[in-house]
Amino acid sequence: MIPGSDTRYYAACCPMGHGRRLLLAAKHAALLSWEVDLQARTDGHIIELERVHDHQDENSFNDALNSTLFHLQLGLLSCRIYLEMPSDLDRQIQQLTRCETISEEEVKRLCLKAREILIEEGNVHTIDSPVTICGDIHGQFWDLIELFQVGGFCPETNYLFMGDFVDRGYYSVETFLLLLALKVRYPERITLIRGNHESRQITQVYGFYDECQRKYGSSNVWRWCCEVFDYLALGAIVDGRVFCVHGGLSPNLQTIDQIRGIDRKQEVPHDGPMCDLLWSDPDGWSLSPRGAGFLFGADITKIFAHHNALDLIARAHQLAMEGYKLMFDKTIVTVWSAPNYCYRCGNVASILELDEHLGQEYKVFQHAPVDVRSIPAKRPPADYFL
Repeated sequence: MIPGSDTRYYAACCPMGHGRRLLLAAKHAALLSWEVDLQARTDGHIIELERVHDHQDENSFNDALNSTLFHLQLGLLSCRIYLEMPSDLDRQIQQLTRCETISEEEVKRLCLKAREILIEEGNVHTIDSPVTICGDIHGQFWDLIELFQVGGFCPETNYLFMGDFVDRGYYSVETFLLLLALKVRYPERITLIRGNHESRQITQVYGFYDECQRKYGSSNVWRWCCEVFDYLALGAIVDGRVFCVHGGLSPNLQTIDQIRGIDRKQEVPHDGPMCDLLWSDPDGWSLSPRGAGFLFGADITKIFAHHNALDLIARAHQLAMEGYKLMFDKTIVTVWSAPNYCYRCGNVASILELDEHLGQEYKVFQHAPVDVRSIPAKRPPADYFL
């Protein structure tokens, strides 16, 4: 617990004549308050204190001491305000973890805050290992909870979700809002990238729009979530060596730097590089039978990996009955994280854990027990593909 903002707390740590103890107290306070960047606020004052103390200038030291205590007080006040704010967010996370919706006003605030965070991320978000990579979830909320049971809950585990959070499953609202709340609460410990279902057009056909209407009585929540979709990154790269994308490659993109130049803050186009990243599949260089994106083969995959110094391309987007599927001499892997897809396919799911040396471990898991997963009366629409 961060101590109160009373300057006497720091005075007790630093009786007059013991300047070094003040420095330690100030640095300790800065460390405790890292979430509001208190260290940045006090570094200059600490440096000045060290300089003045080294020259044994008592008057200057006292002035510098008072200035530092004042800034620490302001910083701790900000920290207190900050620490009070997440309590409401923590309550929302707990509520969503029980598969209970939050209020419409809370959704609006959550989406606005998420956009502020996501706009700071590039088209290709940089991630440090270790990290756990996840594929499609598709509104299968209780299976997402099962995934957390296998991989660990955030923030203990650093997660990357490769899109398709919504549609098809019964709980797209709770699924996406839980992941979004975790992103706002722990922005450095969870990364969300865009899938082809994070789209206004697709979600109006395959379930998310109707679910929002049913649960909130209007399209507001759907609209706010779609605005967040536009800010999601198009890909991620782990330690510069593992490229993660929802769909696959594009004939118009030879380098990752080209992806960084795309204007992503828009509805998913019907064609072009952004569309390809979200819709393509590994299987020869030709038009995709999905109606969007391309099929790409082993040669294209290996050339892209070589040009970009990659060890692995990780993607989602396609049902893998065994949970994951390695292809093209293990240069690309499909990770699928929705077990018993659409509640009838009978597949298992997986997550990919990359350790600090980028060692790969695939953890396979089954769907959540039936007695845990309640089934709402209204079923999702039929599939357009599996």
